[in-house]
Amino acid sequence: MSEQLGRVHFVGIGGAGMSGIARVLLARGAIVSGSDAKDSRTLAALRALGATVHLGHAAAHVDGSDTVVVSTAIRPDNPELAEAQARGLAVLIRAEALAALMAGRRGVAVAGTHGKTTTTSMLTVAVQHCGVDPSFAIGGDLNEAASNAHHGSGELFIVEADESDGSFL
Repeated sequence: MSEQLGRVHFVGIGGAGMSGIARVLLARGAIVSGSDAKDSRTLAALRALGATVHLGHAAAHVDGSDTVVVSTAIRPDNPELAEAQARGLAVLIRAEALAALMAGRRGVAVAGTHGKTTTTSMLTVAVQHCGVDPSFAIGGDLNEAASNAHHGSGELFIVEADESDGSFL
């Protein structure tokens, strides 16, 4: 289903959840762009993987996009979000984009108030040590992978569920 997203633009691409989704899409061969308020190592890594990353937010950044992904931290008056809506582009929140990535896979979502990143990381490493290559999207870098996300060859997709906005409840 991720191929149905077409060219994907992320508003706030530097966030832990958003950058993980972008990484998996890039690994699947998608054309990815995004913007964030300030530069970071995460943005440099996404650029190295082939993403077009803009600093700051401007309506023109959504040019050529089919889908725009926003986190719930993005204000409704963000120029990229407003332009995407004006153009009638598909606008997804992070949870919807993650669901599209997980379509057709067996999903495991770790939720809770404390310890989600640690638990998701431990689960991912345990599964990997069983000889499985799962896809994963975690809120922090998995030390063994030096990344917060991976497009695996197995059918399993392990994610850290962010239920703070009610999207996983």
